[in-house]
Amino acid sequence: MAELGTITGTVRERTGKGAARQARREGRVPGVVYGGDDEPLSIAVDRNVLERVLHQPGFFARLFELNVGSDKISVLARDIQLHPVNEVPLHVDFLRVAKDAKIEVEIPVHFLREEASPGLKRGGVLNIVRHEVELLCPANAIPEFLEVDLTGLEIGDSVHISSIALPEGVTPTITDRDFTVATIAAPTVQTEGEEAEEAAEEAEVAGGEEEKGGAAEGDEKE
Repeated sequence: MAELGTITGTVRERTGKGAARQARREGRVPGVVYGGDDEPLSIAVDRNVLERVLHQPGFFARLFELNVGSDKISVLARDIQLHPVNEVPLHVDFLRVAKDAKIEVEIPVHFLREEASPGLKRGGVLNIVRHEVELLCPANAIPEFLEVDLTGLEIGDSVHISSIALPEGVTPTITDRDFTVATIAAPTVQTEGEEAEEAAEEAEVAGGEEEKGGAAEGDEKE
């Protein structure tokens, strides 16, 4: 399970574009907390703190404790707007989460022991169909990532969701099929070196044929 993170915020008494710009000038990121039985709450959080947790793995799949005054709110980050040039956070949305709730979360997939896959050793390619899998998880037991062991996989083998161990109480949101997460595909794409070598060989053959043709024409003229 991903470690519970902590973020401290303050209530924004004023809303609107002017108030949001003022918060950003002060080094804070405006945001909103919504969901649950309470009204949406306008907040601001320290930009440096938000940037630090934003660049950690699994930001959107991690449960945070948001401290606003004397209130401690369990939240998930649901959306973040970034500046199009410098990628500085401009606004963040948090979803209130009851500790006994189940929520849909995109969980990243990690692939392990590629060196133990005979198919990959023979030049096969790991074709990742899903880098993340959407799961229904208890709010207090969200896995940080899923692990796929590639040991023993041959070219043509597939990894389905049924072959991945899920924590207790965690289920895929797709239930009507045993969907594919990855396959070991046969190598079909030439490397740049192979393409260049093949092009050189074709040019050499073509040049040789032209020389033969020129010599034949010269013989006929004589």
